Amino acid sequence: MHTRRDLLAAGAGAALAGIAGTAAAQTYEPGCFKPFSASTKTIQYPARKGPYRIALANGYAGNSWRIQMIKSLKAYAATPEIKPHIKELKVVSTGTDVAAQLGAIDNFINAGFDAILTIAVSPTSFKPVIKRAKDAGVVLIPFDNVLDTDEVIQVNEDQFEMGRLMGRWLEKNGVTSGKVLEIRGLPGNSVDRDRHLGFREIMEKHKGVQIVEVVGNWDDGTSQKVAADAIAVHGRFNGIYTQAGSNGTVRALIEAKHPFVPIGAEGENGFRKMVYAHHKDGLKGASAAQSPGLVAVALKAAVAALQGQKLPQYISVPIPYVEYPQMAPGKNFYPELPDTFYVANEFPPCNINITAPDIMKQSEGNT
Repeated sequence: MHTRRDLLAAGAGAALAGIAGTAAAQTYEPGCFKPFSASTKTIQYPARKGPYRIALANGYAGNSWRIQMIKSLKAYAATPEIKPHIKELKVVSTGTDVAAQLGAIDNFINAGFDAILTIAVSPTSFKPVIKRAKDAGVVLIPFDNVLDTDEVIQVNEDQFEMGRLMGRWLEKNGVTSGKVLEIRGLPGNSVDRDRHLGFREIMEKHKGVQIVEVVGNWDDGTSQKVAADAIAVHGRFNGIYTQAGSNGTVRALIEAKHPFVPIGAEGENGFRKMVYAHHKDGLKGASAAQSPGLVAVALKAAVAALQGQKLPQYISVPIPYVEYPQMAPGKNFYPELPDTFYVANEFPPCNINITAPDIMKQSEGNT
């Protein structure tokens, strides 16, 4: 009879061996779990009998995206597809301190959890905890803010491409010279870094562009303040890219009586409502959404990995993107929902559709 330690050691070895594969090999539900590129490796763990103990080790929880993400996890975990596979679901948010997040992950490993989902506070500090998870046979799945590693399964949208999309949007609307306001996200996170680099790749081709960079923490209130301060100091901008906190960015323009300019922004319901209301006044907006529902894809991947399915090491989720001529109430924004609600929560290839009422009725607290 095999002990749990025997099975865990076998799992660690199998996962490591699986990394040598390529995404061209047959993988589970390829329509849902799409490899990031043709060279993406695969990972496969030995099947483990469910139901499973699964944890979320979140970091920062101080903006509407993170709150909706936690609620989305709880909502998806309660669906008929997933609920039978989950024995226990724990959620903890540790703030922006790397050591605190690593400590939470270690606690879950030591407590015998089968899988741990995480939004990494830092993309570069996880090597020791990755090894500890692997040695214990624990499936560790970073999503959204992912890690600079190919040793674990990860789930994300292409953040470089999201930044490029916003740069191309400004180009398309004639923003190739003058001042451009770039409102960045939470410092130290891979999403902020990669979007920034993608945006700069496009914008820096235009020598006449002067970029003013501020930090909005992906938060409406912070973004509104830093945008207002930038307008007060620098005057008129020809275009804006705001990673999130998009509602606050537009409010800053309105309150400062700054002319509407092309804006590339996130997927907040309020931003799309305001663009729809003001596009004839010059508010030309593009919205590329990093869905809080990524957590559902990560949870589905964790269950599949625990069942022994072969998955791409880096799972790429398509970017939900819409420009102002296509924004329409009831289609890609919803007048009855809060401005802070992120509207892209459907992943048809994964059979995931988390409805707004199901999300809104959940709590965002630790469990």
